[in-house]
Amino acid sequence: MCQEKQKTKGNKGTFYITTPIYYPSGKLHIGHTYTTVASDVMSRFKREMGYDVKFLTGTDEHGEKIQTTAKAYGMEPKAYVDQMVADIKKIWESMEISYDIFIRTTDEIHKKGVQAIFQQLYDKGDIYKDEYEGWYCTPCESFWTETQLEEGHKCPDCHREAHLTREEAYFFRLSKYQDPLIQYYEDHPEICLPESRKREMLNNFLKPGLEDLCVSRTSFDWGIPVPFDEKHVIYVWLDALSNYITALGYGSQENPELYNQYWPADVHLMAKEIVRFHTIIWPAMLMALELPLPKKVFGHGWILFGEDKMSKSKGNIVYPEPFIQRYGIDALKYFLLREFTFGQDGNFTNTLFLQRYNSDLANDLGNLVSRTVAMIEQYNEGILPAAKAKEPVDDELKNLAISTADQVEALIDELQFHEALEQIWKIVRRSNKYIDETTPWILSKDESQKDRLDTVLNYLAESIRIVSILIKSFMGHTSAEIQKQLGLQDASTSLTWEDAKTFDKIPADTKVKKGEALFKRLKLEQEAKELAAANEAYARKILKVTDAKKEDKKEDNKETAASEPKEEITIDDFAKIDLKVAVVKEAEKHPKADRLLVLQLQVGDEIRQVVSGIAQDYTPEELVGKTVIYLQNLKPIKLRGVKSQGMIMAAEGDGKLGLLTVDKDLPDGSSVS
Repeated sequence: MCQEKQKTKGNKGTFYITTPIYYPSGKLHIGHTYTTVASDVMSRFKREMGYDVKFLTGTDEHGEKIQTTAKAYGMEPKAYVDQMVADIKKIWESMEISYDIFIRTTDEIHKKGVQAIFQQLYDKGDIYKDEYEGWYCTPCESFWTETQLEEGHKCPDCHREAHLTREEAYFFRLSKYQDPLIQYYEDHPEICLPESRKREMLNNFLKPGLEDLCVSRTSFDWGIPVPFDEKHVIYVWLDALSNYITALGYGSQENPELYNQYWPADVHLMAKEIVRFHTIIWPAMLMALELPLPKKVFGHGWILFGEDKMSKSKGNIVYPEPFIQRYGIDALKYFLLREFTFGQDGNFTNTLFLQRYNSDLANDLGNLVSRTVAMIEQYNEGILPAAKAKEPVDDELKNLAISTADQVEALIDELQFHEALEQIWKIVRRSNKYIDETTPWILSKDESQKDRLDTVLNYLAESIRIVSILIKSFMGHTSAEIQKQLGLQDASTSLTWEDAKTFDKIPADTKVKKGEALFKRLKLEQEAKELAAANEAYARKILKVTDAKKEDKKEDNKETAASEPKEEITIDDFAKIDLKVAVVKEAEKHPKADRLLVLQLQVGDEIRQVVSGIAQDYTPEELVGKTVIYLQNLKPIKLRGVKSQGMIMAAEGDGKLGLLTVDKDLPDGSSVS
């Protein structure tokens, strides 16, 4: 069932925010968590403001790709996604994501809602039956026209090869809503933000013309059946996009009051590559259903690694867990939302993270809190004094501190998280400068300056208290620890956003108590090496677990597979196979996989490279010079980043593997028939 967790009530109205629902085909990385962290901060902030918040996230579990991936593991699709969803929920738990509803597209409430939506659109005439012939990208679950493809029939989104498909399908009349969508963009510019995304949608998709959208498939069966034609399953985008209202009970009649209370969404938050679906297809569906459109769709940029998008195929994935384990969740959240301009691409490196950690967290904030509490303990026996002798520099700090909350509020509403944190850090930096300007260590040596010293200590504590309120949505643990060291742990639950707009909120004679450093300063060179090693070890662990699961399933299925005869083929089918005699000239271990060897084969006048999973049965040394049978016309692929041009043939039985060869001395390149 769709899970609802948080219960929040406010007095400023409702606020509904969503992440995209994630495709559970692998371990989530830093790029995935970026969207969810931003949504979490916005949700926490709105709760602080007094809104009744609903924060939705979840998983998109249907489609050909999931079915294919599950099969590779020897599992049924539902069992596979159950396992993956459990892992995703663990990640959100470790990152303390405060979602209210977790929707799965395999939930009954979602299935009923999607079927009701499909039926409604069909009855209206906005869905019709026809035949589709076009280019389909399985990883993106997207159809493309010939003109939209990149060179080599590659998908314009993921740049992998699309394939031509032809099948009977149902279509949504997307073209019917082209002009209404263009008009809606003009009347409601916030429907697609930032501005660059809106221009892209208008100029590249809407104005050139929309084609009707394929919304069902018959080539696989892992999906929600079309209610009146069960040989069709509902195509993933109509299925997935509907989650934003089915999670609120639309179409299922289970919780219609949630839909009435929270729709339309205040913010759909996502990465830029899926903005097109959310700002063209989704609004068109809602128009057809005669439902309100979301108030704002925001597509942020990618987190790049070495100037390239993170992806498993490129081997450049960064996972959040090592960062959380070493530096805490607050440090990771701060970096993600401070380092990158939200809406633009940003480059993630360990060095940037560590530098930001040291400069902003350890040096600026951590040092400020530590120095202030230590001085109150040293100069006033740990009791916060009242302000007495004021000077113009005090008002400068105070005015900056009490004026920042309104700026931060406006910036977070605009999803400018990086700039909101910059405004907060202006107080932090100004407070550190204030210490240097007022020199409390000198004041403490002159009894006649006691009133002045008391004022300095009071203003520092009040400024830090304001910072603790302003960072609470971003860094909850740090906020609580600051308030604890200021002696406000009992009052922390009663501190409100409005308390960040005034001084004199710390009760007189409050006892402070210095604690552990908020963020310990790091030795950057040493830490960079240790962090790199931790990331690499975690990535290997993920890969090892994944490989082990696949191998376990292969072992489970070996006996069954061996006993079942394969489908008969004709001589024409066999004629398509191009087998050659080849000689192994070189062999070495794969740099990233223990089970793989990389072979250089002499095939006539050519050298062909093959990656083969035979490392447990053969050493590289014993392969050099062997004559083998080589399948030459197998489509080249990359295995763990290394190109493989075909495969060598082997027989397997009783847990042993033996390479196929010929019983006479034939020259390499000879044909096998």
